[in-house]
Amino acid sequence: MDRPPISTVFRRREHAEVNEHRLRRIVERGEAVRIAPGSYVWRNTWDAVDPLQRHAQRVWEAAARLQPGAIFVRHAAAALWSIDTLGAWPGRVDVAVDDSGGGRSTGLIVRHSRRVPVDGIVAWGDHFVTTPAQTVIDIAASQPFTVGVASVDQALWERRIGGALATADELWNAVHSFVGRGNVRVNRVAQFADARSANVRESQSRVLIHALGFPAPELQQRFDLPGGGVAYSDFWWPKWRVIGELDGLTKYLDERMRASRSPAQVLSEEKDREDELRRLVHRVARWRVSALDSPGTLWDILTAAGLPTSVRRPG
Repeated sequence: MDRPPISTVFRRREHAEVNEHRLRRIVERGEAVRIAPGSYVWRNTWDAVDPLQRHAQRVWEAAARLQPGAIFVRHAAAALWSIDTLGAWPGRVDVAVDDSGGGRSTGLIVRHSRRVPVDGIVAWGDHFVTTPAQTVIDIAASQPFTVGVASVDQALWERRIGGALATADELWNAVHSFVGRGNVRVNRVAQFADARSANVRESQSRVLIHALGFPAPELQQRFDLPGGGVAYSDFWWPKWRVIGELDGLTKYLDERMRASRSPAQVLSEEKDREDELRRLVHRVARWRVSALDSPGTLWDILTAAGLPTSVRRPG
C-alpha cells in the first residue's frame, strides 16, 4: 500500500491545552479543515493532496478510533491501495461487520453487514483490509456499471508503477466467491474489464463507446513515429485506421506529469506527436472529459472520424 498518512494532522485528543473555541474559529475562517471528529489539517495542506489521498487519511483516522480487528472495505480499501474511482469519494469510511452486527455507523464510519471471505482480506496494522481484487468486486457490486469497470480496470492496470495490484485469476476468484446482491453486475463488470486502461476516464470512455454502439477499440496501441520515437494511442480502431484520444488537462497542469516542462512545451510536443501520428493513420479523433457527460457529443466526434455505429445519436 502506498498511501501513507499526512504527517501534519492536528488531533484534539493529543492537545488538551488548546482552546476549543479558538479551534472552532480557525475552522470557520477556512484556515483548517475538520477531516474527522477531533482531527484537523491546515487548509493549504489538505488542498495540496488529491481526493484519493484525502479519503485515505480519513481511513487512518478511523483506524485509530476502532478496536483491533476492523475490516476496511470498498472505497476505504480502494484508497489504501491507491485504486482510483469515478465520482466523489464518500464522506464516511466503509467497514465490514458480520451478520450479527458489530456496532453502529457514526459520522465517520459506515458499517456494512457483509461476510468477507478469509482469502479476501490481508492484515493492515491492528486491522484488516480487503485485497485489491476483493475491493473492486465489492465496489462493482454496490456501484453503477461504469464505476465498477473503472475500479476493476485500475486494479488490473498492467502499466502501474510497481505492477498490477491484482491478476485476472485473482479477480475471477473474487467473482466466483462473491455471494449477495449485485452478482450479475459483478460478472458483467469482470467480463468488460481491461488491464490496459490507464485511468478511470479512459475506462469511462470505453464504456460509453460500447453503449453508443461503436466497435470495441484496441487500447494503448504502439506506433513507431516517422521522426523516431514511439507513441501510444488511448484507443485504436485498426479496420478504419482511426485513433481516439482522450484529451485531459492533467498532462498540462500536473507538474509531476510535465517533468519540468512548461504547459506550453507539453502542448507543443503533443501537437508534434499528433502531426506524426496523422501521417500513419486515417483520422485522429479527440474528445475532452466533458464529452463523457454528453453522449451525443462523443457520438458526433466518432462518427465524424468515420466509425460505424449501431445506435442512433442520443438526445
